[in-house]
Amino acid sequence: MQVIRQLVEIRAKVASLQAEGKRIALVPTMGYLHDGHLSLLREARGRADILIMSLFVNPTQFAPGEDLDLYPRDEEGDLAKAKSCGVDIVFCPDATELYPDNFQTSISLKKLAAPMCGESRPIHFAGVATVVTKLFNLCQPQVAVFGQKDAQQLAILKQLVIDLNFDIEIIGCPIVREEDGLAMSSRNVRLSPSERKQARSLLEAFSAPTRDSTAASETRKP
Repeated sequence: MQVIRQLVEIRAKVASLQAEGKRIALVPTMGYLHDGHLSLLREARGRADILIMSLFVNPTQFAPGEDLDLYPRDEEGDLAKAKSCGVDIVFCPDATELYPDNFQTSISLKKLAAPMCGESRPIHFAGVATVVTKLFNLCQPQVAVFGQKDAQQLAILKQLVIDLNFDIEIIGCPIVREEDGLAMSSRNVRLSPSERKQARSLLEAFSAPTRDSTAASETRKP
């Protein structure tokens, strides 16, 4: 497994792979990998000749006061997990590589990014769309794999490839959950016991039968 940190090096490597006619799959991550990430890597491994995983905590999707500095990191552990899943290349640039001085461009999706998460985090999806666009340009994948945990993000990225004419297939993979039902997330390690209990209650609420469905079930009984 090759670890690449420089833009000039990833460009040269991708150009070499393209000259050989290799099919490339990309799995973008911010690291601190868990079984959810590993499921994406395994899915992508079966869809291409070369599997690239990016490892980059993207500062442009964090607003001032959010947890950029506290976001969990474990590069050594991440590289070991990536290798175990058959990753060929890990691209882990420094922020100054992707966002040099005088960087000015951002990608925004007006409709899809506005509601839900976008109401409380208005710059988040622009940051996601911008960094993913840069990764697509640098890694030139034919397929990219993302989790369905963030359904809004997945919808935005599918629209992104349509709007910007990327010839990339976007694959969404099912949510992977902890034993207690909480969706796996790198940030779960930061939850207190009470916060974790509150997070689980959301799944329980969404999974509970509604009054209308219960009534409909009762009417179907003989």
